[in-house]
Amino acid sequence: MIERYTLPEMGRLWSEEAKFQSWLEVEIAATAANVELGRVPAEALATIREKAAFEVPRILEIEAEVRHDVIAFLTNVNEHVGDAGRYIHVGMTSSDVLDTGLALQLKASVALLRTELDGLADALRRLARAHKDTVMIGRSHAIHGEPITFGFKVAGWLAETERNRERLERLERVVAVGQISGAMGTYANTDPQVEAITCRLLGLEPDTASTQVIGRDRHAEYVQTLALVGTSLERFSTEIRNLQRSDVLEVEENFAKGQKGSSAMPHKRNPIRSERISGLARVLRSYTVAALENVALWHERDISHSSVERMMLPDCSVTLHFMLREMTAVVEGLGVYPENMARNMNVYGGVVFSQRVLLALVEAGLSREEAYRIVQRHAHAAWNTEGGDFRANLAGDPEVSAHLSREQLAECFATELHQANLGVIWERLGI
Repeated sequence: MIERYTLPEMGRLWSEEAKFQSWLEVEIAATAANVELGRVPAEALATIREKAAFEVPRILEIEAEVRHDVIAFLTNVNEHVGDAGRYIHVGMTSSDVLDTGLALQLKASVALLRTELDGLADALRRLARAHKDTVMIGRSHAIHGEPITFGFKVAGWLAETERNRERLERLERVVAVGQISGAMGTYANTDPQVEAITCRLLGLEPDTASTQVIGRDRHAEYVQTLALVGTSLERFSTEIRNLQRSDVLEVEENFAKGQKGSSAMPHKRNPIRSERISGLARVLRSYTVAALENVALWHERDISHSSVERMMLPDCSVTLHFMLREMTAVVEGLGVYPENMARNMNVYGGVVFSQRVLLALVEAGLSREEAYRIVQRHAHAAWNTEGGDFRANLAGDPEVSAHLSREQLAECFATELHQANLGVIWERLGI
């Protein structure tokens, strides 16, 4: 395996320096493949490995004249290696270098994203475990439904994150594909064995049937997968934003010492990181259209995709990497307020326990229609009414008392039933 040019951060991975370094790796690997097949002298490869180098400003200077980035790159490399340079790029076309080098960047990018996603999964698992029994209200249509636990809510985020882990694992295989197939992809001026050896040295797989370029469906899948992961982060961040609203305040982003929430209103504590994540998810999704339109190239190739990818792929990669770090920081610093959760759940005398009362009355002998009428009447009388008390309304109704004892009614307002079967979720997720 050729020694990789390691870049610890996503921004550096997508720099001009890193791009040209990936091209150089491809050229050296292809030369090594020709040496292995006995078509290039080993001394030439030794010279190339020792002397091959490039300078980004010099490449740009040459490109300004020749209007071709790969030729400019090769010219600059040959300025360093001298006569041995005639063994570089033998039988290859520009896209062999461009697309195989890009595959190295994409593979490394996915590896960085997987590392960040693993960190988020660990943070979510810790949060879910800490709040397995923290009871709160579940909501549908943004309206109070029935009790859940905050740990259960976070478990849903963790499950989605685990699915995204699987998506990125698959994506790493999808993008780790190279080509050394020459013009039109027919291997007319290069041996398919050169491609096989080159890809092996680079840790890639040869593309099944490249034209003069690797099919852009792979790159579209890359962008779509990143957008999907970003949309998951948006789901989590949107929930945090809703739960941090002043009239809810069940969770809250960490507010650092010295932080300010508003230039005009000193009391403000805003969910700025979650809002940032929500906004950036829109940027990621916006690129999916361009990525899909890049798939349909003219005949065996054109370069309409190239200008798009120069912006899109670095931007998507850096953006999601940042979003994952932001989301992990939000989760690790999240303030959770069980007292507010309990207060919100029991507003209006616990109307959210209406289903339990309904079922208890049915079990006691009332028809479902009659039981529903009674429970709905008392729930609506308490709903959005100052001092409204659903439980007290039921306790004062002779028709209810005739079917349910005080103890039976009290059991309807216990949360244990809503937690009893959550163990299956904890077991599935290892929480």
